[in-house]
Amino acid sequence: MKIIAIDLGLKRIGLAYSADPNFVTPLTAIARKNRNQASSDVKEVVKEWSAEAIVIGIPLGGSSEDEMRRRVAHFMNLVDFDGPVYYQDESHSSIEAQDSMKGFVKQKKDGRIDSLAAKIIIERWLQGEGKILA
Repeated sequence: MKIIAIDLGLKRIGLAYSADPNFVTPLTAIARKNRNQASSDVKEVVKEWSAEAIVIGIPLGGSSEDEMRRRVAHFMNLVDFDGPVYYQDESHSSIEAQDSMKGFVKQKKDGRIDSLAAKIIIERWLQGEGKILA
């Protein structure tokens, strides 16, 4: 199955792709100017990669979980994707992504960390950690 993972942020949207459970590729992150532009750009990536499912990160178990679910659902409505959308716990994925880059690349705000976080989100989902159908 061809899957796009999304790490939804206020400034950047990290993306990753997998068509094989053993191989996940981070994609170029999207700079977010507004939600309409961001959702349109995500829709184009989903179309370009012929995605059959989307896995989107959401912080589960925190006090903001309900609000984040609402925001993610609204964003995905704007993306207007017909296939299945899954929520995956994204707790600490950005910190894990930052830690994985330490010593290799100077920390920049160019979206690499966001897309590595999306890669971590899809890897967790593929491993069966907390799959939730949206």
